[in-house]
Amino acid sequence: MTNVPVPVEERLFSLVLALLATETGLTKNEILSTVQGYRQRFKNGGDNANLERQFERDKDDIRDLGVPLETIDSPGDAGNNQTLRYRIPKGAYVLPSDIVFSPEETALLALAARVWREGSLSGESRRALLKLRSLGVVADEPVLGYAPRIRLRDAAFEPIDAAIRKGVRVRFQYLKPGEERATDRDVIPLALVQYQGRWHLSAQEPDGERKMFLLRRIVGPVSAGKATSIPPGDHVADALAGLEEVAARNVAELQVEPGSDAATRLAHRDGAEVTGDRVVLHFVDLNILADELSGFGPEVLVLSPPALRDAVVARLRGLVASHG
Repeated sequence: MTNVPVPVEERLFSLVLALLATETGLTKNEILSTVQGYRQRFKNGGDNANLERQFERDKDDIRDLGVPLETIDSPGDAGNNQTLRYRIPKGAYVLPSDIVFSPEETALLALAARVWREGSLSGESRRALLKLRSLGVVADEPVLGYAPRIRLRDAAFEPIDAAIRKGVRVRFQYLKPGEERATDRDVIPLALVQYQGRWHLSAQEPDGERKMFLLRRIVGPVSAGKATSIPPGDHVADALAGLEEVAARNVAELQVEPGSDAATRLAHRDGAEVTGDRVVLHFVDLNILADELSGFGPEVLVLSPPALRDAVVARLRGLVASHG
């Protein structure tokens, strides 16, 4: 058994391939013991509770991506979760018959996928892609000799994600807005969640208090500590619910220049309410929103709250001062 962590995207990709390849479906035990990303941590005859919870979250993730995951009761044992079988019906997942990609278009799609570093796949997944291509999907060689890479996640994401899967503590330096020095944090990581386009860490501090950390404010390396007991509960759902509560309390009213870039971008944020040239937003972090709004310059005027207006003005004044 290898201890090398398997990236989340690779595990989900392998799960989809496995469920597409079966006609009769796979049981949870068959999935956990054979599919890339699960089998490395599967304990034959041992406690796989954490792995089963991971699988439950993964099922929700691939369904959110539009993958038609089905569950099938075993004959004579209806309602038994241990004998449920899972599959993805090929007929419900294939492209419509009127959508066909030419070899050139397929090559461009493959090139676009390689731009994103998070889209990179291991050797096992590349072999799986070759199997799919053997079904008849061919691509011309791309005309570019190299592809740029864009890193979407914060540097702290991978080590924290690995720590959550292993059930170990983490230590890192965290820099709050307005502070000159980062503080040392030693926490039990519970969940990584994305909210309003940014990654957050839900964690438990030594005194038992739950805290939310913005990954972009973690500075320096993240070090893994000793194995720890993870508190029970659906930590992803709890973290998202907590962020929703914070956003519901924090409301910003803005006046935007009609037809401007600010008007277009801010009107399409989740939960934005637009009335004429007024936009109402819900936000989690005042400083992050101030950073964003100051980037629009005169296209945005903050009407409320006063603290947000002051923060935007301070940033604009700092910009003027730094440029003479």
